[in-house]
Amino acid sequence: MGKDSYKLVANNKKAYHDYFIDDTYEAGISLSGTEVKSVRMGKCSIKESFIKIDRGEVFVYGMHISPYEKGNIFNKDPLRVRKLLMHGYEINRLYGKIQQKGFTLVPLKVYFKGSLVKVEVGLARGKKLYDKRQDIAKKDQRREAEKEFKVRNLG
Repeated sequence: MGKDSYKLVANNKKAYHDYFIDDTYEAGISLSGTEVKSVRMGKCSIKESFIKIDRGEVFVYGMHISPYEKGNIFNKDPLRVRKLLMHGYEINRLYGKIQQKGFTLVPLKVYFKGSLVKVEVGLARGKKLYDKRQDIAKKDQRREAEKEFKVRNLG
């Protein structure tokens, strides 16, 4: 596979704000033909989506893929539950971790790897309000430092 075979379609920035991401996994996703065409055009959103494990299978809920314009009768429901494709041992490992208090699964990215649509799944712990405030304060400090650095180098 070439370097340009990786094409980002959707990114979940909100997940990094709301959760500590402990580990990431790559999963395939089961889509219909018109959904793949729609994703190829970039019509995909994972902002409000989450992942559940049910009877040894992984499903993503709330992932919005807009209907394909030329798809007519073949279009599926934009918010339907979609199955993620992972190895059994990965699913078992994730299930074990989710049973621990505070862990959840969130989709982080949707991207093309060659011709396949992939989802990056993050094993995450929820942040408390004070954690979010600390992150915002760190961002502000970094921004101020960069601004001072620019001013010093230009002057």
